[in-house]
Amino acid sequence: MRLGLALGYWGRGPDPRHLELAQEAERLGYDSVWTAESWGSDAFTPLTWIAAHTSRIRLGTAIAQMAARSPTTTAMHALTLDHLSGGRMMLGLGLSGPQVVEGWYGRPFPRSPLTATREYVDVVRQVLRREGPVETDGRFHTHPYRGEDATGLGKPLKPITHPLRTDLPVLLGAEGPKNIAQTTHIADGWLPLYWSPTRTDAYEASLTDLPEDFVIAPMARVTVCDDIAEGLLPVKAMLGFYIGGMGHAKRNFHADLMARMGYADEARRVQELFLAGRREEAVLAVPDAFADEISLVGPRGRIAERLELWRKGPVTDLLVLAPDPHTLRVLAELNS
Repeated sequence: MRLGLALGYWGRGPDPRHLELAQEAERLGYDSVWTAESWGSDAFTPLTWIAAHTSRIRLGTAIAQMAARSPTTTAMHALTLDHLSGGRMMLGLGLSGPQVVEGWYGRPFPRSPLTATREYVDVVRQVLRREGPVETDGRFHTHPYRGEDATGLGKPLKPITHPLRTDLPVLLGAEGPKNIAQTTHIADGWLPLYWSPTRTDAYEASLTDLPEDFVIAPMARVTVCDDIAEGLLPVKAMLGFYIGGMGHAKRNFHADLMARMGYADEARRVQELFLAGRREEAVLAVPDAFADEISLVGPRGRIAERLELWRKGPVTDLLVLAPDPHTLRVLAELNS
């Protein structure tokens, strides 16, 4: 099981520790480093900055939001950074949800997410293969554009720049069972939001007949500490925000996922409290058991024991949300 460093997205401003952590991860032999975006910092710019200050570690977006860019624009970002980094780029994509897509990007959330995802990936692949001009007549993406307001002057184009790699890895941050199953057919890997090594049956039906070398790369908060309850608080805060705040009361993919993993009543309670403005209570309502099973928190010995559960399953890459270089070093030693 390879290790990756997940840096997430910025909060109020850039985190001055991120570059140091990325460089330390590279020194420790971590395979990859990943950045993200929500409705603030973007995923590609910080990754480019890290690329300029590292030499070996692979670079991934986990995730870049599809609604933020047309698929050709996303492909341009990926092929550009792949060239500048010497072939280290991995493109992780996700749909996000209706609140973000319509509220932040000002675009309609697709009524058929599977079709929208499939068309998006197809266009990205066409750009990267550069076998001919990009052409598609999809439900959500058409190249050239043929809408009622089109001039009719658009022509099929292929990228001026020759991609460094036609097989640049494309991974998807899918959550629903059908979306995960589709991911195994159209992408090179899957970026699970939550992964529990003791509940792999939650995904079993979607992961049949996996292609050879298919990547499964979940994120997990890792904290080396003596006080487990205190160490779980950042995990619970993240869960409270995602389950309570990143979605509507009637449509929240993160809450649905928590429910499928065996915590339906708890997910509903977290949502109720968060949407009522009782955010601290919402965080505390996140079950310690759920936060614990999707993370690695506690003394070194406990983390070593629980890490074995992650290594026994289908996970190929563990993307580590780690707060300090010491935690990165401990995990590197335990995984060696």
